[in-house]
Amino acid sequence: MEGPLTAVPGAGSRLRGSRCADCAVAAYPADPACPRCGGPAEPVVLSGTGTLWTWTVQRYAPKSPPYVPPAAGFTPFTVGYVELPEGVRVLAVLDVRPEDAEIGMPVSVTAGDGVPRAAGAAV
Repeated sequence: MEGPLTAVPGAGSRLRGSRCADCAVAAYPADPACPRCGGPAEPVVLSGTGTLWTWTVQRYAPKSPPYVPPAAGFTPFTVGYVELPEGVRVLAVLDVRPEDAEIGMPVSVTAGDGVPRAAGAAV
């Protein structure tokens, strides 16, 4: 099975997860086995939009290594869980200012450089 951020033809930069062939539970990242029943799971392309489930501001630089601080230094950023229609909650860096973040707001989700990214979606 390919990695969860692997490009899928026609999927653009959407996240890749898996869905159980037996009980239909979706998972992210993709896994060959179902987290609920242990049955076989097939790769799926997940929805590109969801709702912001919760969020916070990361005010401290992650531990290094593996984090490599940028030349300009660390800048706090917003992170949150986005709930997709498949029932999966994905942790993503939010391209939303903290004062604009609101639980339940619609967001779009894309595969980023190693981590999912979410931005406010047009309503």
